Amino acid sequence: MALPLICTASDEVKIDTGRLKGATKDGVTSFKGIPFAAPPVGDLRWRPPQPAKPWSGVRAATEFASDCMQKPFPGDAAPLGTPPAEDCLYMNVWIPEKAASAKMAVMVWIYGGGFVNGGSSPAVYDGSQFAKRGVVFVSFNYRVGRFGFFAHPALSKENPSEPHGNYAFMDQVAALKWVQRNIKAFGGDAGNVTLFGESAGGGSVITMMTSPMAKGLIHKAIVESGGGLAPLLGLRYLNRTEPGAMPSAETAGVAFAKSVGVDGDDAAALAALRKLPAEQVTAGLNMATMGTPTYAGPMIDGKVVVETPDQAYSAGRGAKIPLMIGANSADIGFPRGRTMEELLAPFGADREKAQKAYDPDGAGKVMEVGVKIAADQMMVEPARYTVRVLAALGQPAYEYRFSYVAESMRKQWAGAPHATEIPFVFDTVAARYGKDLAQADRDIAQAANAYWVNFAKTGNPNGRGLQEWPVYSPKTDMIMDFALTGPVAKPDPLRERLDLIERISHPAAASGGGNAR
Repeated sequence: MALPLICTASDEVKIDTGRLKGATKDGVTSFKGIPFAAPPVGDLRWRPPQPAKPWSGVRAATEFASDCMQKPFPGDAAPLGTPPAEDCLYMNVWIPEKAASAKMAVMVWIYGGGFVNGGSSPAVYDGSQFAKRGVVFVSFNYRVGRFGFFAHPALSKENPSEPHGNYAFMDQVAALKWVQRNIKAFGGDAGNVTLFGESAGGGSVITMMTSPMAKGLIHKAIVESGGGLAPLLGLRYLNRTEPGAMPSAETAGVAFAKSVGVDGDDAAALAALRKLPAEQVTAGLNMATMGTPTYAGPMIDGKVVVETPDQAYSAGRGAKIPLMIGANSADIGFPRGRTMEELLAPFGADREKAQKAYDPDGAGKVMEVGVKIAADQMMVEPARYTVRVLAALGQPAYEYRFSYVAESMRKQWAGAPHATEIPFVFDTVAARYGKDLAQADRDIAQAANAYWVNFAKTGNPNGRGLQEWPVYSPKTDMIMDFALTGPVAKPDPLRERLDLIERISHPAAASGGGNAR
């Protein structure tokens, strides 16, 4: 009988730009602060990521580099571990000290934060537990806020052949290309890359699944509370405003420029914008100030993002890869009504059904009902719609609902709020809950981490010792619920509510005319 191959990882590797020396601790070797692109500063502000410069000798890779420039969001569940700076395009890699294979599966993480906050340094994003299960874990920084999403007529004129606007997505593509070129040096398999992310990171995963620039770079995808096949933060175009869309990104860019005293659309105006202090570019912009006239966010630019994800999959252009997707039981949403009448009006002929589904006891609690409807619209139903579309296309797809609440938080939280699944998925609950950590919390974290790793390795989350997670079928509508008592597969308990939302959001699919049925 052949013995399994055991490879001892080295804490020194050679990549395409030079040699790196990492650090080994508790059976895991990590490499942090690896440049995957040139610093996007000076004349490279608002340019596609440029190649990183090679170095001589051995570069120490034991500390996180700066997270990308932003105004940190107070009370963030994943507080930054480094001070933000404009020079931020760096990569981190975790590998097992002893690998069972010379070609390990690769997991690449994209953080959330509403596209205006977030970074790869938070303690809850540590990749050690993934590495201990035999995968290569990768995280990286991408530009956020006005550094990551910005359009202006002067920029469009400067280099007409370049993509413009979605610099954050360009960074993500550059990171995935770095993985393709270099991951073999860390024992990873460039042909088995799982891209996963949460919130804006989850929305980014869907963007990468449908961007022509990311074609062939990913082989599996996991979306955590990242919406679905519609643009996560609404539809916006680079330089035009269409019916039903937000004002163009260039309109927002011109408004910002005027707010800082920069007029015109020539090279002088662009030079002035690039000379603005980084703090002035981020002023008044974080998750607490989304929706302002100068807000910066994703757009259809014609090169990186050419259409909505729904349009891409309807036309057969989306990546044909296995998908795992879900949302939390008390996920995020933004209520759009101040009275029950306003909340229920969009349901039209289904108004009475919606009232029974969302307010079964007739208590008329406007805020509570509004939050449920908004979360279903923004996160829960889009996840189900997406899994239905891909399942109908014959792609392996799995849906989850994360309902588990840490024991120490159950008096405070009635359900699992947005982003609270992350420390369980990463099995970093000790960093999140400290002395309040309970054994039940550890158990859920170990199960969630195992499901995610199994999916990355094989395209199927199931494995020894785990509750069976059925592949999604619209006929059964089965999800994996990470419940208080543990993972359990069951028919979606919110099916009635989500059917009502689907009729509003995707009327063709709900009537049987789309891909979802």
